[in-house]
Formats: sequence, structure tokens, C-alpha cells
Amino acid sequence: MIATTIETETLADVLHRIGDVPLDRVLAHPAPGEATPADVLRLCDGEPKRLCELVDGVLVEKVMGQHESRIAVELSALIWTYLKTHDLGILTGADGPYSLEEEQIRFPDVAFISWDSIPPDADPTEPMPDWTISLAVEAISPGNTRGEMKRKLKDYFAAGVELVWYLYPIERVVRVYTSEEDCQTLTDADELDGGDVLPEFRVSVRELFDAGQLRRPNK
Repeated sequence: MIATTIETETLADVLHRIGDVPLDRVLAHPAPGEATPADVLRLCDGEPKRLCELVDGVLVEKVMGQHESRIAVELSALIWTYLKTHDLGILTGADGPYSLEEEQIRFPDVAFISWDSIPPDADPTEPMPDWTISLAVEAISPGNTRGEMKRKLKDYFAAGVELVWYLYPIERVVRVYTSEEDCQTLTDADELDGGDVLPEFRVSVRELFDAGQLRRPNK
């Protein structure tokens, strides 16, 4: 049996390769397989602004609900506070793109990059740096497919990412990856820690997911 090549792939093959992403999140222009990093930046700067990741030349619109966003912001605030007393690197949010290997462009919901991964002469205005991410965080939305997140995990570790956290707000679990195969699942009873990437950083999984709830102050 002759292996299928990119030249003879069907659209179904392409969609499967990038993680079985729904068609309503795949941009038709440029044609799948022909998009470039310049197209990602064009859409970021467009009106309306659209955040699209680049996967094997395919533009895939990023999805994130408000619930997931609140949790990502809460975690980002906790890491930001930690970094004020542990000056280890920089932090970016969901609209900060990174160029991974082979022109794969990803937008982690939260990303920490250590100073060691940023060249001393780095341009701080670079819109899509190729700095190696130390910690990539994804708050999983109902619209994210299992295959999509598996492919994203592969891309992260291929690019040298040290630590990946997948937050599942509905299930209230955090999956901590130190490689594609090595995963620890944390629940409400556990504490999430930064390991060697963010030493001494800790947060209760329960408190993290509770932050995504609509809690009103007692009067």
C-alpha cells in the first residue's frame, strides 16, 4: 500500500491530520495548506480581529469561552504575582502568538518564557517570536476536539516546551504534561505546582476552578 502524500491528500485527510477540527473553524482563504505566518498576523491586525493558529499551512480559528477565559485570567494573575518576587521570565496571554518549529503558530491561553530562552538582543516588539516556551497553558473549551489538543501537545513538545497544563473547567481537572506520554491528572483535592519551571509556585485546583464561577460578595 502506497502511503498517502500531502499532494494526494483529501480535505478529510487534512482535517484529521490537524486534529479533526470542525470545518466552521477552518478558514477557506488562503486555501488549506497554503497559509503562512503573514496570514496569521494579517488576521490579528484585521477588523474584526481574528485569532487563528497556523497548523501545517491551515488557518484554524482559536476558540475560548468566557468561563475558560476567567480561569485562564485567574491563573495568569497568580503567576504574574509570583513573578513579581521571582524574576524568572515573562508572561503572555491568549492573544500572544508564538512561532514553533516548521512555522507552526500557536496561541497558548497563558505562556511563561524564562529569561534563558530570550536572546539578550531580542526585539521586544516582535509580534510572533520564536522564543522557546517554558510553560504553555490551555483552558479547554467544549469546541476543542480531542485530536486537536493531542496535536497541539505534540507541537509544543517538538518545539522544546518543558511543561504543559491542560485545564478542563467542566470536569474540574488539570492534566500536567512533562512530555507527550507523561501526564499527571489533578483534581479538586490536589495542588498544582510549577515544578522546576516555576519553583515554589502553588495553587489549589479547587480554588482555581472556583474562580471561574460567578461569585457575588456577601452583603
